[in-house]
Amino acid sequence: MTQEKDKSGSKEKGAKKQNAGKKDGKAGKTARDAKPESKAANGKAGGAEPPKSIYEDFDALSEYLTDVSGRSQEVIREFFDRNRDMRRFTGELSPDPLNVGEAFQEMMKGLSADPGTVMQRQFNLYGDYAKLMASMTQRAAGEAVKPAIEPPPGDKRFAHPAWTENQMLDFIKQSYLIFARWLETTMAQLEYSDEHDKKKAEFFTKQFVDAFAPSNFAVLNPEVVQATIESKGENLLKGLKNLLEDIDRGHGELAIRQADLEFFKLGENIATTPGKVVFQNDIFQLIQYEPSTEKVAKTPMLIVPPWINKFYILDLQPQNSFIHWLVDQGRTVFVMSWVNPGTELKNKTFEDYIKEGLFEALDAVKQATGEKKADTIGYCIGGTMLSTALSLMAKQKDNRINSATFFTAQADFKESGDLLLFVDDEQLDAIEKQMDAAGGVLEGRAMATTFNMLRSNDLIWSFVIDNYLKGKDPARFDLLFWNSDATRMPKNVHLFYLREFYQHNRLANGEMVIDGETLDLGDVDIPIFMQAGETDHIAPHNSVYRTARLFASKGNEKVQYMLAGSGHIAGVVNHPDKHKYHHSVNAKLPKSLDEWKSEAERNPGSWWPYWIKWLDDVSPGKTDARKPGDGELSIIEDAPGSYVKVKA
Repeated sequence: MTQEKDKSGSKEKGAKKQNAGKKDGKAGKTARDAKPESKAANGKAGGAEPPKSIYEDFDALSEYLTDVSGRSQEVIREFFDRNRDMRRFTGELSPDPLNVGEAFQEMMKGLSADPGTVMQRQFNLYGDYAKLMASMTQRAAGEAVKPAIEPPPGDKRFAHPAWTENQMLDFIKQSYLIFARWLETTMAQLEYSDEHDKKKAEFFTKQFVDAFAPSNFAVLNPEVVQATIESKGENLLKGLKNLLEDIDRGHGELAIRQADLEFFKLGENIATTPGKVVFQNDIFQLIQYEPSTEKVAKTPMLIVPPWINKFYILDLQPQNSFIHWLVDQGRTVFVMSWVNPGTELKNKTFEDYIKEGLFEALDAVKQATGEKKADTIGYCIGGTMLSTALSLMAKQKDNRINSATFFTAQADFKESGDLLLFVDDEQLDAIEKQMDAAGGVLEGRAMATTFNMLRSNDLIWSFVIDNYLKGKDPARFDLLFWNSDATRMPKNVHLFYLREFYQHNRLANGEMVIDGETLDLGDVDIPIFMQAGETDHIAPHNSVYRTARLFASKGNEKVQYMLAGSGHIAGVVNHPDKHKYHHSVNAKLPKSLDEWKSEAERNPGSWWPYWIKWLDDVSPGKTDARKPGDGELSIIEDAPGSYVKVKA
């Protein structure tokens, strides 16, 4: 209904303008629309005028803004008419959905901690601004000048030519860059009694700096201004609708869409590798994939994905699906599809996820194939759980796992990056209260927001600009669709993960107790392959290297560390046919990561072919292909199953 009203309103306004154009003697065009024609005519006569800069076309811009302002009031009115009881369901709406206030508070707390350094550093800021004013004065006089500061390489925010060509915008851009650099370098020099507090202040300063970039403001962003003129303001009206739809979808909280949520359908155009669900319990479904080769490896493969996200990151589309590729390599592939838990599972524990999750999955794989052992892959937090389980299994003489491969997974969290900033007592208490208020689970958006903050320009502000200022439709991008498909987490499982691993690092320190056993990663003596990503901001590659050395700490010579190009996702999901990135290998594990790098051999392209050769060496033998339902397990439903389709 809203769309029909908007269309009819636009037609009515268009008719009025058309009639106004006829009164001016220009049938079908307003005087505003006729101007470009007269310029073109002059151009044909040899007197062409240069086209106006987008910031010189103020008449058109003000006309469109006035028009949109009136029409937007109707959109807002309709939204609140439809959502009169929103506050009843969500409590008071957050006045700061993007956490800018927290960033500002942490930044100011940091600056006030060492006023002497701040005072001293202010002279540097005055000097930088003096240089900027001098260069701007020279430019105004017609001189060619070198900018006082340039955006860092790869900064897409200031790519539009107007940021350089328009002197006002150039001044705003450079002023921002100077102040941002001053804030960040000042924060790095402040004296703190607690290193955690210092890093926290630095992180939130970066959040504040990113939030107040001039590119985030409509009238300062030339791309937005240009879109407003070209669409006659329709981009702003569409952006307002996008904003209200995201608030509506988030039940009162802003839930930014990173992808077209209607285009992708699980099992139809994403997560399409053929397979069957052959086992399920309260916390996971087990999918067995159809073979694509006549012969397969004797030992089946069990993939343990993270429960923070859904498994189909490894099965996006056939052309980039790791699962599809692995099946084509002649492996019998099983994957655990974790449940998207509701409040009924709030009392599940990390130990439950090991015993009712991984251990029951291993039993099911044996029933399906008849094999006593399985090769395993653990991705991210799934790998953390697999490491913990391997330590427990070593203590209990459980040898059901033949080999373990880890995708960007940590078991030593001493150097685990910016996520450590979210695990002090104050923030963990706040998370616990948040989960209690939600009935004993962590809502999916909460964890997604935390991950997005690690790359706020790419994963928050770029979408604010595109969705709400430019009025663009969300992209049909499989990876971003998956990233938006968040999951909930049971309170006890998540708090155990944050406190025992991130905050206290108990597994790496030999202090973790599971099922009455004190765990030690050095007890694990099976073949281990650890993949890390060079630019991974969630599981930093130095942290993964520390984990590899822990596995080798008691003489296990079957541990290999491999460093891939790119980050937490692209470093893993890199199909060989794409010919992208690179990977470095070194069979040794010296004390220093720098030493490992200096002796490593760098190879172009995907690491998958290198890894499959390693797997074939540690897991030899062939047998006839196995199909779902051939063994003792009956088929429950088609892949990707029903658990993965539950929305948070």
